[in-house]
Amino acid sequence: MTDSHGPDRYSQDVLATGWRDVGRTVVPTREAVRDLVVEEAATGFCGAIIRLEKNIVTLEDFHGKLRLFPLGSGFLIDGDPVVLVRPTAAPKSRARTASGSMAVADAPARVARASRIFVEGRHDAELVEKVWGADLRIEGVVVEYIEGVDNLAELLVQFAPEPGRRVGVLVDHLVRGSKESRIADAVARGPCGQSVLVVGHPFVDVWQSVKPARIGLREWPEIPRSVEWKHGICDALGWPHEEQADIARAWQRILGQVRSYADLEPALLGRVEQLIDFVTVDSGRP
Repeated sequence: MTDSHGPDRYSQDVLATGWRDVGRTVVPTREAVRDLVVEEAATGFCGAIIRLEKNIVTLEDFHGKLRLFPLGSGFLIDGDPVVLVRPTAAPKSRARTASGSMAVADAPARVARASRIFVEGRHDAELVEKVWGADLRIEGVVVEYIEGVDNLAELLVQFAPEPGRRVGVLVDHLVRGSKESRIADAVARGPCGQSVLVVGHPFVDVWQSVKPARIGLREWPEIPRSVEWKHGICDALGWPHEEQADIARAWQRILGQVRSYADLEPALLGRVEQLIDFVTVDSGRP
């Protein structure tokens, strides 16, 4: 609306939303995320955000000097004023199991399948349980230790594998020319070979499948063949090894450093995943 004196300045509703902001410059907000480079206007100190605690932001300049400032107004980015605010909480990512699989919340354990996974010893079983236990319970797969691979053929006769009742076997030191490789070849050629999969890792013992850095080593010590491997390892590391209880404690010390699949060697990871796939295949599939 206009009159003889120009636009009617009095016809607007002074109570309308935003009336206080008319003619004012609105300073944008920026989340105070790590590595964002800002300048504190009053002091001219310029640096990257390296820490945010409560309402205090820590900046580090090019020379490594640190300064602390209160969160809020008084900052510049590329010369333009901004108000630093706390970052919004990132949406929680879906949890993963120790094996790296997506976790299924509140999933009940599945009724055990007829198929099984055999491992050579108690330590193998405990390691598989720690890393793949959640996955195995959802899939309904039972892991049994068979106290060595020498009696595998006899155990398979008793178990009677068949389609829908498969057996996956994890073997230590499965390398060309070894006793373990000959046993695996014999099983593959046997009458139940189509329903049994024998795979293994190259390590003398499953202890070696734990990355040595997890227990402060650059590499696992070399142990002469004339020395029982676990006793030799404990001796080389200065750990007690006179009794079986000492060996058990040494293993628990090693196992306690395993948090997830990332603490294990790939040569073991792939073989366990292969066995889980083999024993969980639908019975109607080849």
